Amino acid sequence: MPAAVFVLLAAAGAALVIQNLLMTRISADASTILIPLVMNSAVGLVLLLTLLIGRAGLPGIHEAVAAFRFWSLLPGLLGSFFVFASILGYQRLGATATIATLVASQLVVGLLVDMMKSGGIRGYETAIAGAVLLGTGAILVTFRPS
Repeated sequence: MPAAVFVLLAAAGAALVIQNLLMTRISADASTILIPLVMNSAVGLVLLLTLLIGRAGLPGIHEAVAAFRFWSLLPGLLGSFFVFASILGYQRLGATATIATLVASQLVVGLLVDMMKSGGIRGYETAIAGAVLLGTGAILVTFRPS
C-alpha cells in the first residue's frame, strides 16, 4: 500500500506543477491574479458539489451545511493562499524555485508537527539532516546566479 500512496502523491505533485503553469498562463491574460484563483475555486466547488450530490443526494448537502463550523473557513483560506503564492512564485521566480521553496517549507513544518506529536527529536535525527539539506538546496535553487 505505501507504494500506491507514493505513486498517488507523485502524480499529485506533477498535477500541481501543471495546474500552476496553466494558472500562471491564465493570470497573464487577466487584469488580476484573482481571476485564476476564482476560476480554480469555482471549478473545484462545482466538481465537488456534483460528486457529493451524485454520491449522497441532497442529504449530502444538508450534512455538509450541518457540519460547518466557523473554523471550517480556514482550510479554504489557506488553500487559496497556497494557490496565490504558487502563481506569484511561478510568475516571479519560475517553477523550479517555487517548487523547491514550497517543498522545503512543507517538509520543515511537517517535520516540526511530527516531532511535536511524538514529544521530541529522538528518532528524527536523519530526517532533520535531510530537511536541512533540502532547505539549503531550496535556497541554492532560489538564489542561484542568473
